[in-house]
This record gives sequence, C-alpha cells and structure tokens, in this order.
Amino acid sequence: MARSPRIPAGYTAADLDRFFQEPPKSQNRTPFQRDRARVLHSSALRRLGAKTQVLGAGENDFVRTRLTHSLEVAQVGRDIAEELGCDPNLVDLACLAHDLGHPPFGHNGERVLNTLADPVGGFEGNAQSLRLLARLEPKVLDADRSYGLNLTRAALDASIKYPWRRGEGPNPSSPKFGVYEDDLPVFDFVRDGAPAQQQCLEAQVMDISDDIAYSVHDIEDAVTGFRMNPALLQDPMERSAALYVVQDWYTPTRSIDELDTALTRLEADPAWLHEYTGNLADSAALKDLSSQLIGRFVSAVVTATQAEYGTDPIARYQGQVVVPEETALEISVLKGLAAAYVMSSREQQPVYQQQEQIITDLHAALRSTGRTHLNPLFRSLWDRAADGDERERVIIDQIASFTDVMAVRLHAELFGSGSSASALDEPLPGLGPDLPTA
Repeated sequence: MARSPRIPAGYTAADLDRFFQEPPKSQNRTPFQRDRARVLHSSALRRLGAKTQVLGAGENDFVRTRLTHSLEVAQVGRDIAEELGCDPNLVDLACLAHDLGHPPFGHNGERVLNTLADPVGGFEGNAQSLRLLARLEPKVLDADRSYGLNLTRAALDASIKYPWRRGEGPNPSSPKFGVYEDDLPVFDFVRDGAPAQQQCLEAQVMDISDDIAYSVHDIEDAVTGFRMNPALLQDPMERSAALYVVQDWYTPTRSIDELDTALTRLEADPAWLHEYTGNLADSAALKDLSSQLIGRFVSAVVTATQAEYGTDPIARYQGQVVVPEETALEISVLKGLAAAYVMSSREQQPVYQQQEQIITDLHAALRSTGRTHLNPLFRSLWDRAADGDERERVIIDQIASFTDVMAVRLHAELFGSGSSASALDEPLPGLGPDLPTA
C-alpha cells in the first residue's frame, strides 16, 4: 500500500514537490533517499569515471577522475551536513551531481564548448548538470517531454551552484551561470520563493565540500604524479613563482605576502610533507596529510557556522555556511599550487590544444552530418527539435555527454590521425546505428 512521503526534519511538504508529480511510492524511504538513489544509479554519474579531473582520465592508475572526485566530495559534504543538521542524503546527492554536466577534458573542454555554443546561449557545466537532472537523464517521461530524474524541489535546489541566468550573476564578467533559457520553467519551479541569487544551505555545503576535496586531492594527485615536490617550495624563486600562479588564478586581490603566510601556516601543520620520493613511508605520510587537511578545513567551517547560528539543526534558507577567511585562503593556496604545477605547466599546453581541436572537429562534424553520428537518445531529441537552435543544443548536449575516451575514439573514427574538420567538404559517411553510447 502506498504511503504518504515522510518529511525529513527541518523541511516542508513544498520541498518534496516534484516538477512532474509522481504517485506515492510504497517503499519506506524519504524522498531525499530516493533522489540520492536516482543520481547514484544514473548513467551520467557512471560516465564521470572516464572524464578528466586534473590529470587526464586514465593517465595512471592512481589519478582521480570526475567520478572519484564526486564520491570524495560527497563524503566531505555528508560529514558537514550531519554536523550542521541539514539532510545528509540531500547534500550527498548534490555532491554526487555537482559535476555531472562537465564535458570531456575538464574545464578546458568547458571553455571550448562555451565558445562553440555562444549563439544558442553558451555552455556552462553547472547549467548542464541541471539540464541532465531535469531533462536529459531519462527516467520520467510523458507524451510531451522528458523530466529527467524528476528530483524534488529541494534536491534540485541543492544541486544548483550558480542560481542565476547567463550574464545575471553578482559578477557580470564571470562566465558562471546555472540555467539555460529553455530550462527556465524547471528552474523557476525550483527557485520559487527562494532569495534571489542565494544558494540554499545544502548547495553551500556542496560548494565548500567541492573546494575542500578539490584543493586537497588535486595536490595529492600532483605529488604522486611527480608533477610537484613540496621540497621545491623551499626555494625562494620557485615559491614566489608558484604563489604568483595562485594569485593569478584564484586570489587576484590578495598580496603574495598574504599567500605566503597562508602557505606557511599549512607547512606548520605537523602532518605537512616537506619532500616526497614515492616510497612507502612518503605515500603513507601523503595520505595522512590529505586526511588531516580535510579534517582541518571541515572543522573550521563547522565551528565557524555553529558559532554564528548555534548548534541547533539548520537547513534550506535558515542559515548560511561560514568559511573563515584564513581557511578560504589556505584552500585557495592549495588549489593554486595544483594549477601552478599541473594545469598551467608548459607540457600541458600541447595537450590542451589537442583537446580543443578534438571538440571543435566533433562539433563541425556533427553539424555537417545532422543526426547520423548522434547516439540513439540524442537522435530522438534531434527529431523532436523545433528549429535549428534546438538542434544545435542537441549537438552540444551530445558532445558534453562524451567521456574523454569516447571523444578521442569518435574523433579518430571520423578524421583519422592528423585530420581535422577543416578538411570536411562532404558529409561524413555514417557509422551505422551501433555507434557506442557515451
């Protein structure tokens, strides 16, 4: 017998509403538990296992992918949620979902797709995540459209990192936004009654958990991949150059001296690893450092937030996550060091250029051949498209869905080695209906 949904403590019946109303379920789970399961079992989440985090997916056996990063973010977020009293399943699913919309090749791929998609509203990984959850990941359908996973209002809101349209955020020059124009109906449903441009508490927990995991684990990957050795930071010129990248990428308003002070605080932590050789003792010490840094940052955030709001549970718009200034700066320093030794390193530049060429070529090929090379799901969306702009968005959605591996493989099948879309004079021959689904 179907039961009325259980409303988790601190939430309301409106938080449990879905854009497309579903009949009550018989299983004795909260709607947020059900939402988390829908994200966990989604194909979009599985695809993150072959998408770049910082180092390329598959570059070595240890390197993190978008999937392992998302799992780690979810663990950090769940810990913070349990301390603050917001629903841990809600935060867990938001953390699992936060990178679903990222295209192949990480932020480099996102930048290229944003340029290619500019005529139809641009591309943004977080807006794409909402699109996946509310439209592209097929679970709930009616005659007119797909409702994606059809998550609850609170679940979708927790997943929206940038709650504004393109060009309407607090920083007009920022390319970040959270919704495409044709997804505004579900966005308006989710944000009904919410303060303009303010994340709900659960989204804030997801956001800081992402920063914590990103900062700590990207450094771990850089060190284990021998891209960065902490011993180098003892050289004044090396240290100054690395901190300049930190400033340039993440903290343009902070002085090098302030960044150096934050790095010095981190180095004073008893767990800090001053040199890494890759041996057993260093590997254990590096893993302990990661654990200690995560604990350091989580404790600082929880303590500061509870100092502001007390220890009673808070959720939704009952409070905001408080990140101490020193903690935010330490996190930025770690993120910037990863940028200095991995993302901005000279050896990565040819890789970035190749990635850009692959995405640009695939976009040109799909535009010139229509539905031929789309996988079956996107062919059906192409067939339903009302005009050229909608078909262009289908192409962007298809490319964004590709894993790094699939993008490289399809490019090789279409162009071979050393070829590019500039050589396309005629439509490409079809690959047949069995083109693998990304």
